[in-house]
Amino acid sequence: MDIIDKLTEIFKEFPGIGERQARRFVYFLMSRNGGYNENLSRMILELKKEILQCKECFRFFLVQSNGGNVCDICSNANVDSSILMVVEKDSDLESVRKSRTYNGKYFILGGLVPIVEKTTKSRVRIEELKQLISSPKTVFGEIILAFSLSPQGDHTDQYVREQLKEVSENKKIKLSSLGRGLSTGTELEYSDNETLKNALKNRQ
Repeated sequence: MDIIDKLTEIFKEFPGIGERQARRFVYFLMSRNGGYNENLSRMILELKKEILQCKECFRFFLVQSNGGNVCDICSNANVDSSILMVVEKDSDLESVRKSRTYNGKYFILGGLVPIVEKTTKSRVRIEELKQLISSPKTVFGEIILAFSLSPQGDHTDQYVREQLKEVSENKKIKLSSLGRGLSTGTELEYSDNETLKNALKNRQ
């Protein structure tokens, strides 16, 4: 396997990128001058140095001057701490946040649960979610499951509900899902503000 094939395989690991697109990326890099590629390499390395993962919601965020390991959402006293929204990934969180239709806390599950999968717990942060909800420090009145309207998203919704059933009943927490507003097959990160607003309003 030569360097072109190796780079192609790396780009294929990116979300939504197939063989043809990955190879186009490689040829694009080859067409650029050395300064462009050096700058890209440097920025990728700097990204890992300047980004932390929040210990509470698992969102990636820029390193803050106070050196804390909790993001600006989780540390914000003005956020409604009685509501928790569970999303698949960072880009879903950012879409909801930009819509300005929700002012509660978040938790990033880290993926969707495959319909046929025996090692489910290794694919998502279900144990971390249960620990967060079970903690005496948290008092949630509602947990919103905000996943894409797809077979895998529906399966994940059902799985999380089953996993949280005991703790939600013990702590009298309402479990809800995004309602009408999202079209079937739509990913949360691509939804516009009005769609997200309606989906939150009609959650059930």
